[in-house]
Amino acid sequence: MFTLAKNRDEKGMELRDVMVDAIELAMADDERVVALEADLGGASRFTNIAKKYPGRLIQCGIAEANMIGVAAGMSSEGYHPFTHTFGPFSTRRVFDQIFLSGAYAHNTLNIFGSDPGFAVGINGGTHTTWEDMALMRTIPGAIVCDPADETQMRWIVAEYAKMEGIHYIRANRKNVRNVYEPGSTFEFGKGNLLRQGSDVLIVACGQLVSEALDAAEALEAEGVSCSVVDMFCVKPLDEELVLSEAAGKKLVVTFENHGVIGGLGDAVAATLAEAGAGVKLVRHGVKERFGQVGDPAWLQKDFHLTADDLVASVKGGLA
Repeated sequence: MFTLAKNRDEKGMELRDVMVDAIELAMADDERVVALEADLGGASRFTNIAKKYPGRLIQCGIAEANMIGVAAGMSSEGYHPFTHTFGPFSTRRVFDQIFLSGAYAHNTLNIFGSDPGFAVGINGGTHTTWEDMALMRTIPGAIVCDPADETQMRWIVAEYAKMEGIHYIRANRKNVRNVYEPGSTFEFGKGNLLRQGSDVLIVACGQLVSEALDAAEALEAEGVSCSVVDMFCVKPLDEELVLSEAAGKKLVVTFENHGVIGGLGDAVAATLAEAGAGVKLVRHGVKERFGQVGDPAWLQKDFHLTADDLVASVKGGLA
């Protein structure tokens, strides 16, 4: 069960610290849990794991495909590995290794792709991913999550550590606004209805859930009533919730820090189309763009991923 944060303007811990804390807690409970890093241990704080659990962090260097291969090999020997690098290097660069050495071989890989989309900031276009969820959604049996905040990320990592299979989590390394109260729990394959409305359904994921709630409040003041769903688990998608909340609405809008092709928007579109829902859909994400260098706040505006941009999309969809 979840409870919404009392103050959504507050920010929690940096998500890289949340990841490390959660992995260390899992290590305390299960000696099979290990961590692998691709020469970003300082940035990810994974180096702190080695201080507490010497020998359970493997530094693989700037050799991401090899890191996935090592992790898959460790899984075949009974370990539950967590790997980390930037989102594009955690998915696009190593996709064949994930697919064959991981999924096809029935191994376990818990993959953290950090700083997706505009969160990449000054690391620039080479380190930007708008396609990581699209890739990971194609892997049979994979779980793909984009947590909204610290509380949700902590829960996801703890659950991944207990499971077998291919699990992906994408998140900003820095801190983001709170959505949930500490101690909230969730369920893979189930979205969270955060706000009930009658006119429009907004389905969001990741740190854009906060922006979606801001947009819904602004639209309410203008007479447009919006439901807001946090679809933190993009695969498996909560199709039942999408269809039940879309029923009777004038418009459905998806909102993601990802490309419109293959991500949350396409998953919701397929669900609505296959069910013959007959409701208009707007996919609000990034279209035909590469990444670029800039401050994350500036990039978010440049890629039109703010609450104001979402408000404009809803108004446009209703026009």
